[in-house]
Amino acid sequence: MPTIPEYTPGELLAKMESMGIPESLRESFRKCIDFHTYAAPGMLIGVFMVDCALKILGRRPEEKIFVTCETHKCLPDPPQVIMHATTGNHQLRVLPIGKFAMTFTPSSVKEYAEGIRIYVDRKKLDQYPALASWYDNSAAFKPATMKRQLAEEILAAACGMFSHERVRMKVTHKKKWNSVTCPSCGEQVPQDLMEGTTCAGCGSLAYYEKVT
Repeated sequence: MPTIPEYTPGELLAKMESMGIPESLRESFRKCIDFHTYAAPGMLIGVFMVDCALKILGRRPEEKIFVTCETHKCLPDPPQVIMHATTGNHQLRVLPIGKFAMTFTPSSVKEYAEGIRIYVDRKKLDQYPALASWYDNSAAFKPATMKRQLAEEILAAACGMFSHERVRMKVTHKKKWNSVTCPSCGEQVPQDLMEGTTCAGCGSLAYYEKVT
């Protein structure tokens, strides 16, 4: 069977316009495609997930909202681009759970913050065969011939592929910390991140060897 090429970014954006996707949302897709470097299916799903979550919460993307992403694959990029929620500003946390789900909690000074957890609901994918087989990581999904169909089904499903639940999360407020010197490497680290007498970089999180 001949290969069916996937949509180029330009073709995909044109397809969105023909399907009546609003210009503001198409712009979010464009920015996320540029940031991610290609139109990955998981990233496309993530754009819809962010858009739907903001609508449910009645919030704007520029508001301070904390995001917890339950997979490192593709999904963390849309909240970074659309909401400027990053690991660097402490508004994005990525947990290696392996689920296509994100939790959105507006900033709160209380002990707990209330928000929503939104996730891909497998039961809602049955009418989208390419999306369902891709999501299941099934051999029935053929990348050489089904990528275009997959993109079309993601756009057609939009927020219809999700379910959500109201949740609350304990707020972790910023704490003061002391700096200490690791006796092994001689570098400064926060005291509470020390592993006994050495820093994690010299211990459990060591990831490189010095080249002499």
